[in-house]
Amino acid sequence: MSGVHASETVSGHFLDPAISAPTAQGATNLTGITGDGAAVPPTATRTYLEVSSAAQCFGAEEVFTNGRYREHGSPRIGSGSRDNSAERIQGSGNAPCGIMKDGSKQKQVRKKTVSFSSMPSDRKINSTAACIAFMMEGCEMKKVRSNSRMYNRYFLLDPDMHWLRWEPSKKDSEKAKLEIKSIKEVRLGKKTPVLRSNGLSDQFPDECAFSIIYGDNYESLDLVASTADVVSTWVMGLRYLVSYGRHTVDIVEPSQPSLRTSWIGSVFELADMEKDGLIDLFRATQIIKGLNPGMKESRIELKFKELQKAKDQYGEAINMDTFVEAYCELCTRPEIFFLLVQFSSNKEYLDSKDLMLFVDVEQGVEGVTEEMCRDIVQKFEPSAKGREKGYLSIDGFTHYLLSSECHIFDPQHKRVCQDMTQPLSHYYINSSHNASLLDDHFWGSSDISSYIRALRMGCRSIEIIVWDGPDNEPVVYVGSSVASQLAFSKVLDIINQYAFESSEYPLILCLVTHCCIPQQRVMAQHLKKILGDKLYLEPPNNEENYLPSPQKLKGKILLKSKKLPPNCTDTEGDVTDEEEGLEMSRRVGADEKDQLNGLGYKRLRLCRELSDLVSFCKSVQFRDFEISKKEQKYWEMCSFNEVDANRFANEFPEEFVCYNKRFLSRVYPTSMRIDASNMNPQDFWKCGCQIVAMNYQTPGLMMDLNLGWFRQNGNCGYVLRPAIMREEVSYFSANARDSLPGVSAQLLHIKIISGQNLPKPRGSAAKGDVVEPYIYVEIHGIPADCAEQRTKTVSQNGDNPIFDESFEFQINLPELAVLRFVVLDDDYIGDEFIGQYTIPFECLQPGYRHVPLQSLTGEFLPNTTLFVHVAITNRRGGGKAHKRGISVKKGRKAREYTTTKTTGIKVVDELFRASTQPLREATDLRENVQNAMVSFKELCGLTPAANMKQCILTVSTWLMNSERSLRVTVDLSETYPTMEAQGPVPELLRKVLNAYDMMIQTSKTLIESADVVYSKLTQAQRSAVTRLKSSSRPSAEFEY
Repeated sequence: MSGVHASETVSGHFLDPAISAPTAQGATNLTGITGDGAAVPPTATRTYLEVSSAAQCFGAEEVFTNGRYREHGSPRIGSGSRDNSAERIQGSGNAPCGIMKDGSKQKQVRKKTVSFSSMPSDRKINSTAACIAFMMEGCEMKKVRSNSRMYNRYFLLDPDMHWLRWEPSKKDSEKAKLEIKSIKEVRLGKKTPVLRSNGLSDQFPDECAFSIIYGDNYESLDLVASTADVVSTWVMGLRYLVSYGRHTVDIVEPSQPSLRTSWIGSVFELADMEKDGLIDLFRATQIIKGLNPGMKESRIELKFKELQKAKDQYGEAINMDTFVEAYCELCTRPEIFFLLVQFSSNKEYLDSKDLMLFVDVEQGVEGVTEEMCRDIVQKFEPSAKGREKGYLSIDGFTHYLLSSECHIFDPQHKRVCQDMTQPLSHYYINSSHNASLLDDHFWGSSDISSYIRALRMGCRSIEIIVWDGPDNEPVVYVGSSVASQLAFSKVLDIINQYAFESSEYPLILCLVTHCCIPQQRVMAQHLKKILGDKLYLEPPNNEENYLPSPQKLKGKILLKSKKLPPNCTDTEGDVTDEEEGLEMSRRVGADEKDQLNGLGYKRLRLCRELSDLVSFCKSVQFRDFEISKKEQKYWEMCSFNEVDANRFANEFPEEFVCYNKRFLSRVYPTSMRIDASNMNPQDFWKCGCQIVAMNYQTPGLMMDLNLGWFRQNGNCGYVLRPAIMREEVSYFSANARDSLPGVSAQLLHIKIISGQNLPKPRGSAAKGDVVEPYIYVEIHGIPADCAEQRTKTVSQNGDNPIFDESFEFQINLPELAVLRFVVLDDDYIGDEFIGQYTIPFECLQPGYRHVPLQSLTGEFLPNTTLFVHVAITNRRGGGKAHKRGISVKKGRKAREYTTTKTTGIKVVDELFRASTQPLREATDLRENVQNAMVSFKELCGLTPAANMKQCILTVSTWLMNSERSLRVTVDLSETYPTMEAQGPVPELLRKVLNAYDMMIQTSKTLIESADVVYSKLTQAQRSAVTRLKSSSRPSAEFEY
């Protein structure tokens, strides 16, 4: 992740009048700003904080409007936004695994569709005052009744801010209103029984719904707006009024400048060297761009001209009011401002306690203290006043969310964090195919820098194809690239120099030798002389059953190559070359007479010196799985053409997985890929194949998957395979298309909120500079997990497009799943690639996160991100995942229990059968707790993705906002905390307390019963393993 974020040593003191900021080295001061005020770097210099992207605001196009629907019963329809509601609904289910099969240079076929959205266009919401003003003007929304019928009503806030009214209505005007002080809570999304009902759940998106909970009986007023932006405005304003309604005096026209406007005003004064209250347009533009590096200068200049025209001001001079207004409109991201208001107890900033609540409850950071939050304020708050008082303003909060601390990638995986003491065959290994090539096999040239690049990217298996060279010196090249030969000794020098620069774990050199005996001896000499002690030469131990661990082989280089048979005592002998060697010969037109009986192998003369350098990775020809079980040694290794590997994966999925528990297998691309395109590594990872050789020189989807996958575990090139694929007694099929026995499925809830600074696709000339982005969210993994969903298209906005769309995916094998974000530009001629980011499921951080985007060739796009919310929960109630918002009690499928697989051996089957009942008990204990937790969350008005802290916080908010004297006591002195009402409470609160009690009771039962159930399972397993080991047949043959 290096290079994504600027230096972490930079403090949050940029452009603060109270602190002199030195000019960056190599930067040029702007004209007219010198001395202590020389704090504004040039446009190209990254100036502020450790952000991966500049704080970006809502564009001039993305603004709010009021207005009624044009037709009764239907929302106002605008034009110009390309989308497809039909495709979004169609894409809600799991897509076939075939969507992942496209070659890296083939364009994926996407459906072209059109839809319309009404994006308000005449108001900018960048403060709570703007929210209140919008609410006072009012807008049309749909009021949802308990009978699932919807009615159009015009809602507005009274000028005194004490009542919410709606019209027209059959009710008396005095009855069609709701007192603000009676509101207990404002819920965003479908979080009431009315909105979760089956009749309404698919009629409108979750982001367009919200509910007002009011009165002593906690009744709900359920509303549906035309856009998510309107919902955000109402929710933000109502939550503010509920918290401060009795004390809001100056909200619409504040008499005192805010923390933010005071700071940005002081920035203006710092830039006003003449002290005449004016700065020139160029300087004003550069200051705002310096604070927001990703913002376009043209956009800033246009905003200044718009504001000047509205005030009848013309010329190149900008006054303070215009500068502050332009900054607030350009640099306020409404989605982040909405978050700040939601968590703030101090109006438009967060104090250390507010921030602690956000970091703890929303971001899921453990052990948060006020001191940690004060450090965040000191690091990211731009104003001296804010840092002095411990306040985080909207600008500081934005910079914090853009920093590495809120990156979607779990920092734990930026270092080696997995068990590295397992056998080598238990890991996926980052592998390169034809590492010397810069392009395809026929026209590509060989270059030494390709090896350096692959090794620096964490590659732990490198292929070297060696041929006879001039002057008795072996050379390296691929296919027809004879003109760009590399000396074998030079390649070894580079490998020796860079082998362990990015990873200290073993490097496997796959030697494909086409040399005569004399040059083979030269090869052996170079290997021993150049690699020296790094070369692993110890012979295998016949007493062992598995390869050594990466930990034991640290700093060692292993050779994968042919080896003379043990009964050969001569200095040289014949060996059977593997199929890959034959394919290499065919590429350069080798004589067919070398083939034996037309079979896929040929004879190779091998010298003793080169043979003796091979230890743990002896190349052997694969025949079939049965023979391998009986005859193959653990240090012997087979290579599979991708065509054969695919056939084994489809016809023998269980056997292939079982084979890879003990032996290393390498899969290489078919020779038909003359363009050096890549195969899908997931097709072979799901079979347990450790080494899937990739053409690093070819970018695209497949390479994205490979690089994204190996980003985990410190990018060391080794990733521990899922437990179900490496345990001796376990059963897994590579073609599993449903939930897996014994593996707890996870639900991924992901909300795509917005994008920042999305560039025009490289090389695209259509539509000028206009970008109309949409996003695909893809899951890659076992067939049961492969799925994709897409957002709507945001019309003509690449600066800060707002998507506000939520998706849900069931992940049946989380340890092998990969999440990929793909951003495309919607165009009738053909959608163009903007950027992507690929991350292993296990590396996701929950909460509000920014996702850095990479180009097609893997470079991180400067200041270009997506803003998302991530939550991960356990599967609800067994069976397939239900749609968001549907209660667990409705339509729940039959519970799925883990079962044993019959082996056909009576004694073994009886031993395994003893585990059936404890497996059922374990499933019941887990599912009962999960169901109780979901019921408690939904009664609290939250989704199953919420955590317990959010639930308790919600209940406490109800109590604090109640007009009645309600009291609930939480007893933390006991092992299992209780929550009891003191005196009478409303019915809803009573149900919540009962659900909490049920959750505690089921958790208590699970905790107290777990050891007994686990003991039964381990006893059954020990008995089975003992029986297997005493059997004369190989233990790997018996599985369940």
